[in-house]
Amino acid sequence: MNIIGHRKLYYSISGTVIIISLVALALWGFRSGIDFTGGSSWQVRASGIDVVAVTKLFSENGIEHVFIEQGAGGERTLRFEEVSEGKHQQLSSQLKKVYPDLVEEQFSVIGPTISGELRQKAMFAIVFVLFGISLYIALVFRQVSRPLSSWVYGIVTLFTLFHDVVVPAGVFAILGHFWGVEIDSNFVVAMLVVMGFSVHDTIVVFDRVRENLKRITSKVSFEELVNKSMLETFARSVNTSLTVVLVLLALLFFGEPNLRYFITTLLIGILTGTYSSIFIASPILVDIALLKAKRK
Repeated sequence: MNIIGHRKLYYSISGTVIIISLVALALWGFRSGIDFTGGSSWQVRASGIDVVAVTKLFSENGIEHVFIEQGAGGERTLRFEEVSEGKHQQLSSQLKKVYPDLVEEQFSVIGPTISGELRQKAMFAIVFVLFGISLYIALVFRQVSRPLSSWVYGIVTLFTLFHDVVVPAGVFAILGHFWGVEIDSNFVVAMLVVMGFSVHDTIVVFDRVRENLKRITSKVSFEELVNKSMLETFARSVNTSLTVVLVLLALLFFGEPNLRYFITTLLIGILTGTYSSIFIASPILVDIALLKAKRK
């Protein structure tokens, strides 16, 4: 099985998906939830809640934009602008007239100061992870110098991270624009998990390349050696990802509805990460090595 030999096809697939994701992010961006913009989150439960009627009721009370997320059974999560406790009680009283069995499960307000702090911490977490990964790759592969320096492995790993993050980000930009799906702090957590999983999968392949470089002394081309390393780790990478994907699918269909977008992010990111670790990261190493050889 010659994976490296078909790398242009894999590049084309990834390039198309990345371009679509970047265009979606540039045109529409994210629809931020109250974690990042500030506002009110109200979780209620009642039978027969009608989205149109609730939206109209809120509009009559001066709240024009309300995002209603459906949960299990009669559970609904309402997200809207920041309101006072008095306004909350007024809305509660009016809703209970329409839905006598209404039960308030949770009401919370996040102010602009807290939301701004969350945005700042989210960005810091992502930058910290990228820096830590770069440092780790440089240390682990510091003894690798043939035919590529250790820093090349780090750069390729960071590119695959970009690949694995931008795809779910683009998907959520599309979901936000057409279906009103918001991102919150759970989205950031999911992206960090995806980055960790992606790095793990990529390093498994790179580590086998490093071992084979030390072990194989015969005149085998770097392209052949990388392809051999990929085939040796292929089953492990696919089986590991498959077990995680099966668990996520079970959680997506049978788990807590409020976590479905968190699970969706993980699912897209892990599938993308498995693909990039096998079909993108190692082929890029080969192309860089070939480019380096041509310049000599």
